[in-house]
Amino acid sequence: MYDYVAVRIDVVPCDENITDLLAAFLAEVDFETFEPDEKGLTAYVRKDKYDKNAVEEILSDFPIPSKLTMTETEIEGEDWNKEWEQNYFQPIHISDRLVIRSSFHESFPDIPIEIIIDPKMAFGTGHHATTAGMSKMLLEETLKGKRVIDMGTGTGILAILSKKLGSGDTVGIDIDEFALENAKENGALNGEEIDWKVGDDKVLHDLEPADIFLANINLNVITENLGKYVSKLKSGGKIFLSGFLVSDRARILEEAEKYGLILAKESAESNWETMVFQKL
Repeated sequence: MYDYVAVRIDVVPCDENITDLLAAFLAEVDFETFEPDEKGLTAYVRKDKYDKNAVEEILSDFPIPSKLTMTETEIEGEDWNKEWEQNYFQPIHISDRLVIRSSFHESFPDIPIEIIIDPKMAFGTGHHATTAGMSKMLLEETLKGKRVIDMGTGTGILAILSKKLGSGDTVGIDIDEFALENAKENGALNGEEIDWKVGDDKVLHDLEPADIFLANINLNVITENLGKYVSKLKSGGKIFLSGFLVSDRARILEEAEKYGLILAKESAESNWETMVFQKL
């Protein structure tokens, strides 16, 4: 169990655009979980990955004029995870077809698809707009028997949802061993068999191409590795991308064009973009 640092950033004036942008920048320096409110943002990062100088640089170079005040608190992993699960992680309803809950929540028998996630601080509970956006796009897709690769799987939620929707061979990949162990636990909670692999893009080398490729990561990782992702996508297959802001849409389109990807559909939620491309 990792220890964490909670970084509180008070913002004057504060609005959703500012907290969304702060979350996007902090995600680039390994922050995993975010709690925005009307006065600012609390963000959480593993203590061993915390770079205070990087955070201070983000605040000093922040592009929207505002007063940003930062405080930090160290939290023991066991205490924080228990508090976060019980007080922050509430059941999430995504359309009328999907609910995401933890094992300590009551079941929702009237919802067709129910996913149990005990997150343990791994990214991807469904609370963040990017995970919700990816989930909604998957719910619109026909996955029966299709091969799926979920890059940066986090809690494993998108890989698990794919299996719930009838996918065939499904692979979940994450660079964080702790996150992957959590994903394995979540897969077992849901009774789904998924091929979990720890590592970065190098893991893709030995994998068969997929019909569906999922990458809910961040802008820089996606743009740097999109070619590798596309190389593991079958002709006619689709790649689902999220983890970046609406303002980054043009950059993603430019990168996608290099690999002959055609935009199939897109959506925006709380200023976060989700895009689905098809490989010709």
